Amino acid sequence: MAHNHSNHGHAHSHIDPSAGDARVAWAIGVNMLLTAAQVIGGVLSGSLALIADALHNFSDAIALIIAFFARKIARRPADARMSFGYGRAEVVAALVNYTTLVVLSVYLFYEGVMRFFEPEPINGWMVVWIAALALVIDLITAALTYSMAKESMNIRAAFVHNVADALGSVAVIVAGSAVIWFNWIWVDPAVTIMISVYILWHVKAEIGETIRVLMLGAPPELDPEEVATAIEGTKGVTEVHHVHLWSMQERQSALTAHLVIAADVWPGAEDVRESVRQILKDRFGIGHATLELEQSERACIGSSRFGHQEN
Repeated sequence: MAHNHSNHGHAHSHIDPSAGDARVAWAIGVNMLLTAAQVIGGVLSGSLALIADALHNFSDAIALIIAFFARKIARRPADARMSFGYGRAEVVAALVNYTTLVVLSVYLFYEGVMRFFEPEPINGWMVVWIAALALVIDLITAALTYSMAKESMNIRAAFVHNVADALGSVAVIVAGSAVIWFNWIWVDPAVTIMISVYILWHVKAEIGETIRVLMLGAPPELDPEEVATAIEGTKGVTEVHHVHLWSMQERQSALTAHLVIAADVWPGAEDVRESVRQILKDRFGIGHATLELEQSERACIGSSRFGHQEN
């Protein structure tokens, strides 16, 4: 699902971008064909579980499509109107993807519950064959990404997701078999509900990070207090306030702050600013820092350490 695209630009950074694009395009094509086959099969066989599994594969394809276009958009240079660049296109797209998935999962859950009360006949053999095809494709994709998963966090996420997809297909095969052997039609809606709950659980695990980036929250790997303390520990800095720490894109931290410089060091204030900039880069990997200098006698009175509200 969408967690496997948020980092796509970085996953292929050591490959020629267009080669990465071609690989993503192939993956999209395969997933789209599989989705179409499962939806048609689900409608013809009367299996809701097959349609739920199709939705799951469709979410993969959508995530890959987002990755494909967001990678292209994110490569655009910054301009006057978009001074921070276009890297957040991926994050916005991820939020749209997750929101759509929540709506579809809730709908599937509702349909699954309704089916318990009004069962419909199901063609078990068709369900099994199409789910088996989906399983084979999931396993091939997992095999392709397995070796690359060791070196890339992004591909590792895609690999884990493929394994989860394969398990979804196994569940649908079980549902189809239950119809063939025991004529247990109820297994199909039960599997549908399981898949919809699984998708919701997945979204819950991933959507927080997306919202945090859009809400300009501090990167989870950085402790704002630790960063502020490190700045104050720099020779010549007596205090730091109005600290804003956020993610420009998923892996790019930025910081703005007011540095209060001791009066006796004021002539060398530029050197102090440079030292702080170096510490931020070396210790915390913050490459984008805007630091405002204030002389200790003229510093803002009673200002908050983080954010911009006055006390």
